[in-house]
Amino acid sequence: MEETTQEIESQPQAQPPVIIEEPLNRVDDILIGGETHEEGILETTQNEMPHDDPQPQPSPQPVHEPPEVLREVSSHPLTNVIGDPREGVRTRSSLHQTIGHCAFVSQLEPKSFKEANVDPNWIVAMQEELNQFERNQVWELVPLPKGKQVIGTKWVFRNKLSEDGIVVRNKARLVAQGFKQQEGIDFEETFAPVARLESIRMLLAFAANKGFTLFQMDVKSAFLNGWIDEEVFVQQPPGFVDHFKPDHVYKLHKALYGLKQAPRAWYGKLCTFLLDNGFSRGKMDTTLFTKKRDDHLLLVQIYVDDIIFGSTNATLAQEFSSLMSSEFEMSMMGELTFFLGLQIKQLKDGIFVNQVKYAKELVKKFGVEDSKSLDTPMGKSANIDADEKGKPMDITLYRGMIGSLLYLTASRPDIMYAVCLCARYQANPKESHHKAVKRILRYVKGTQNLGLWYGRQTELDLLGYTDADFAGDRMDRKSTSGTCQFLGGSLVSWSSRKQTSVALSTAEAEYVAAGSCCTQLLWMMQTLRDFELDFQKVPILCDNTSAILISKNPVLHSRTKHIEIRHHFIRDHVEKGDVELVYIDTKEQIADIFTKPLPTQQHLELRFKLGMLELKD
Repeated sequence: MEETTQEIESQPQAQPPVIIEEPLNRVDDILIGGETHEEGILETTQNEMPHDDPQPQPSPQPVHEPPEVLREVSSHPLTNVIGDPREGVRTRSSLHQTIGHCAFVSQLEPKSFKEANVDPNWIVAMQEELNQFERNQVWELVPLPKGKQVIGTKWVFRNKLSEDGIVVRNKARLVAQGFKQQEGIDFEETFAPVARLESIRMLLAFAANKGFTLFQMDVKSAFLNGWIDEEVFVQQPPGFVDHFKPDHVYKLHKALYGLKQAPRAWYGKLCTFLLDNGFSRGKMDTTLFTKKRDDHLLLVQIYVDDIIFGSTNATLAQEFSSLMSSEFEMSMMGELTFFLGLQIKQLKDGIFVNQVKYAKELVKKFGVEDSKSLDTPMGKSANIDADEKGKPMDITLYRGMIGSLLYLTASRPDIMYAVCLCARYQANPKESHHKAVKRILRYVKGTQNLGLWYGRQTELDLLGYTDADFAGDRMDRKSTSGTCQFLGGSLVSWSSRKQTSVALSTAEAEYVAAGSCCTQLLWMMQTLRDFELDFQKVPILCDNTSAILISKNPVLHSRTKHIEIRHHFIRDHVEKGDVELVYIDTKEQIADIFTKPLPTQQHLELRFKLGMLELKD
């Protein structure tokens, strides 16, 4: 034991594991040494060793005090640790290599540290988290300076699931109680961009059109890589308090989850790294990074610590993977299959996106699994209003149903109008509104496998559809705008929203809706320039000739003189040649599905034109 202690003092990082012979029951019973928080070490003296018989004992060894670097960490013997703790966090791919990996992860999520402390799997997860802190040099233990505020810490426990809903990893996250931070003292700037769903769908449509594969990777403990400028002190983690310095605190060198500036610090670190390695940042979408070599393009889309990337040249994609691994600790997840709740299938002829797993969960959660399925999300004659005399219902339940369905619209544009209409009554929902929402769920029950198909087209064109339901709201008589945009024949963006002002005519309502479509197309056009795509005179298909004439002729008369100035900007972009309004027959107007309830046959036809289908296995 003397030899072991001397090795710790001289070479703390090279200390081999010393296995504790007796299992311990509390976190307080184990110490770890060195700078890596990897092994449990318990120092005992000869006088403390149990004696089973009075036989002569060898001469006692000198008593050595534990070195100051020892810290309190785990509550179980190392024989219970699965794998080598020095290997870092377990990834989904590594777990899949073991057929029976489900036996080595906990299926329940603890609500507190006390609950987690009795489960060896969660103890391992906490050890792995602190190992990341040491590897990234996140903090140092110091006395709390006089007059400085200390921020609390908390353990958060979550199960990471596969796209099939199987628990593949227990993740323990140590977070700071950032709500105690004071602006100007503990933090300054906090904003960090995240990718829009439209950006993700544009990338999917582009990859499907060009025929290249998209891959996904994850940065392990990403926020621990971002440096912070402010002086921030946090408490020692619950259950992992230094025995010899219990009154000390940790001074942060890098960001910690929960800090208000943590997302911005991570984005700044990643952005600087990519720019230094020859990437260009998107002019409009600052989460998009591109790199061009000869005629090939590498696209990288960032969503906090999740990274989607792909290239028309497979070598470029491989080089990017190696580049990221050289700077950060990465989890390579292979081909993109599951992202932000979207299930993605990359096939030879295109890409299919749906949320079948989530849809099934909703049907079960809200108790409609035994109900009869319906062909449309809303009846053609449905008249939904405030229903002031109706029977009130639970606001929390109603809002939960609306929020869940809104998340489903990420791949289900066919329910967009119905969900948005019901969402207008969240402040005071009635039983009639609840009935309308249950009808949407019954429609979802019968169409769980529906999704968006991004196929390979010969032309990568851009176009939009716009429509309006004049004075559709029975209470305030405001109109509803419906728009959708296609890239290469694939639907990438859509919306259904009530207009902010009352339109005096159908032409005015259609004109306002066309302006809304134009704003989205302009953003897409500028974003797609980073894809090496340049569009001019993008067609906006409208079924109202009067609205088309207003966009082309700057005349003032009784029907147009009162229209707000902000709605006239579409006329400016028509003159510049950025967009043009083109007439389309009402029967061919796809955006009609976003403005009003439709008969079954028309709903099915427009749903098909949106590119929605069921993919057979």
